[in-house]
Amino acid sequence: MPGAGTDKTKNWVQQPGPVVILVEPQLGENIGSAARAMANFGLGRLRLVKPRDGWPNPQARKMASGADRILDDAVVYDRLEEAIADCSLVLATTARAHDQAKPVVDAGEAAQLAAPLVAAGETVGILFGRERIGLENQEVALADRIITLPVNPAFASLNLGQAVVIVAYEWFKLAGPGLPFTQPYKSPQASKYQLLSFFASLEGELEKVEFFRPPDKRATMQINLRNILTRMTLTQQDIRTLHGVITAIADGRKGPARGGLLNGDEAALLRTLLAEHSQGRVLNEHGPVRGLARLLRRNPTEAERVFWDAFTRDRRFIGQGFKRQVPVGPHITDVVSFPLRVVIEMVPADEVPEAIDVRSLRRTYFTERGYRVLDVAMAEVEVDVAKVLGTIAVALSASPSAS
Repeated sequence: MPGAGTDKTKNWVQQPGPVVILVEPQLGENIGSAARAMANFGLGRLRLVKPRDGWPNPQARKMASGADRILDDAVVYDRLEEAIADCSLVLATTARAHDQAKPVVDAGEAAQLAAPLVAAGETVGILFGRERIGLENQEVALADRIITLPVNPAFASLNLGQAVVIVAYEWFKLAGPGLPFTQPYKSPQASKYQLLSFFASLEGELEKVEFFRPPDKRATMQINLRNILTRMTLTQQDIRTLHGVITAIADGRKGPARGGLLNGDEAALLRTLLAEHSQGRVLNEHGPVRGLARLLRRNPTEAERVFWDAFTRDRRFIGQGFKRQVPVGPHITDVVSFPLRVVIEMVPADEVPEAIDVRSLRRTYFTERGYRVLDVAMAEVEVDVAKVLGTIAVALSASPSAS
């Protein structure tokens, strides 16, 4: 599998390019980083003039990060004159003026100068100096042009590998194959008809919630909204997704704690049916059906929804680990806090006898395992949920024995 940009399944770019000449490089690590930069941008020929620590250098191979073929093919020279003997154009990289009457170009212009010569089969050499002092005057004097970069004049010295990567990048940008990938084409751009249809759907739903207020601002608000969406250059898939979002919000499908597929009466009936069948236990099973807890969470009764919304907004209960409709052993709790070992039971107004029996069994199961069980009447939630929350807060602050 390819790593972070390195893919050995793809062909190595091999095309003519300038020769990189490192003059008396001091550290093997810098030679390796220069070779890596060359490999990144399609340069394959490396020449070394009197490397301080000799050659080959194991530290160079470590820093090359896989650009071994460039190090293997590197040629070592004793003198710079020998390294540039076959070059028809020599470019010297430096951050200092050297007071020499030579044309000065940036890396991009250097690539443009080199390209036609390389294409004609000629050799172009690019000189890089020592890490500590760069190129000396007599070495710059051997060059036809000076390459320099627009850098901070108070801190112009680049690491050797950095200097090579900038020059190599400008070369490959000019002579290479271009960007390796572009934005994938997955869906055509949305037509104006689709956009207008979406605008109509969106604005219709906003009308229902009286978003366009005051009335005299309605036209301006519509224009602003349409301009926002038009600037996004939406695709056909984008429009389909946004239609789904608006429909989901408008239909009230807001996730586990705020509503599901059933209305309040249907959710209450579901709980009654489950109570009559021992809270959804399956014959010969020791625990509840796992999907049942999710079903109950997604379909709260109206009283449960009102209670949970108020409960989760009340600062007195935040951070106490309360959860809705989760299995505890063979039972599904209405609300439970495992850290506090507290269970809150939501008691319907008209509870069938079977449900009362199941609730009694659950209470016994929880209390035997050290849970405090607090009953909350759904009818009281519908009348005054704030009062119910106050009662729960008092019960939680009391000692366990008090409940």
